[in-house]
Amino acid sequence: MSMIYIETGSTDVYYNFALEYYFTLEKRLPDTVFLFWRTTPTLMVGKYQNVLEEINKPYADAHGIHLVRRMSGGGTIYTDMGGWQFTFIQHKEAGEIEFGQYIAPVIGALGEMGVSADFNGRNDLTIDGKKFSGNAQYRLGDCIVHHGSLLFDTDIAQMVASTTVDSYKITSKSIKSVRDRVTNISEHLPGPMDAETFKETMVRHIMNGSTATYTVTPEDDARIREIAREQFQSWERIFGRSPKFTIDRTGRFAGGKVQFKLDVQKGLIRDAAVYGDFFSTLDAGTLCAALLGCPYERGAVLEALQSHGIDGAVYRISAEELASVVVD
Repeated sequence: MSMIYIETGSTDVYYNFALEYYFTLEKRLPDTVFLFWRTTPTLMVGKYQNVLEEINKPYADAHGIHLVRRMSGGGTIYTDMGGWQFTFIQHKEAGEIEFGQYIAPVIGALGEMGVSADFNGRNDLTIDGKKFSGNAQYRLGDCIVHHGSLLFDTDIAQMVASTTVDSYKITSKSIKSVRDRVTNISEHLPGPMDAETFKETMVRHIMNGSTATYTVTPEDDARIREIAREQFQSWERIFGRSPKFTIDRTGRFAGGKVQFKLDVQKGLIRDAAVYGDFFSTLDAGTLCAALLGCPYERGAVLEALQSHGIDGAVYRISAEELASVVVD
């Protein structure tokens, strides 16, 4: 794919996500847009997640860690100035979520630096079985946005502390457990490399000889700042609504965890909220709207999901599996 690189010039997560949104929905460039950026310590919560169940908010507040809700599904990611984010924005016909084509150039770039990485088949990249990158994808307008994180030299202890809800569980044991499952790229490079050199090398490899760049104009910048305030910094966007519910149901599948909170009155679903680390081309509101007014019965729920086009819209989770979470 031919690409245009944009240097965001910012370490503010709200600005960077707003820039991603702006070049996806409001300003169309002729080729795939590629971004490579980092941010001050931040917890990036997945689109469908219940924030307070995923993070240690008192710890995050005390340590000045920002909180943002991504426009993509998946789980919570901690990142800091020792980590990098990359984004591909591609104008593409509607289709199911597919990670391979965006992950291949990242694996290729690392390979040229002497680091052997693998894709685990869902959304993680690993080195020797240890995770160093989480990836997520969403559709906005006629675009596919694929973005991922890269642990380069991230503070693993702070990652553990900020993403463990129960502070009593934050012990050296839990840090060791995460250390056994995740790794920083810097530990696997043949020789020392600073974060900036790593970035320059990654961008050069992924751009594959292209020097096409776009420079953000003052007009672009003003609109991006506006989007940052409206879409990414607002309390409502980050925390969302939490309906009163009478039933709480959770299921785990190849595509991730799904949790439904339902208010069922007189056998009918009156309100619904969905949470989880799954990926979907749909909004949570669309998933939930299919259930409103539906009898609380497996067959009726399955029929409602299928009639709203939800089969195939959730990555590696079928309508039948979703119905099995809603009703036993």
